[in-house]
Amino acid sequence: MNEPITSSSGNVFADLGFPSEEVALLTMRAQLMSHLRETIRAHEWTQTEAAKHLGIGQPHVSDLMRGKWDKFSLDMLITLVCRVGMRVAIAVA
Repeated sequence: MNEPITSSSGNVFADLGFPSEEVALLTMRAQLMSHLRETIRAHEWTQTEAAKHLGIGQPHVSDLMRGKWDKFSLDMLITLVCRVGMRVAIAVA
């Protein structure tokens, strides 16, 4: 049986039917987590080293690296991004 192919809107959360306000929050969380993972990889930190830089426990770093977005609030992700020297800017369109 062939399933129909549906084109993406460009945002997986919107495609999954989340309300627009939740799409915005989930997208921000996903982007911040992605930047944190990229930073950890770029510095070649172990999870233990990353935990020290981020000020969190190693199990939380593991959650971050595995993309467990439900474990992190937007506030926490902004805090972590700032702790590694990045800045956060929000653009409203």
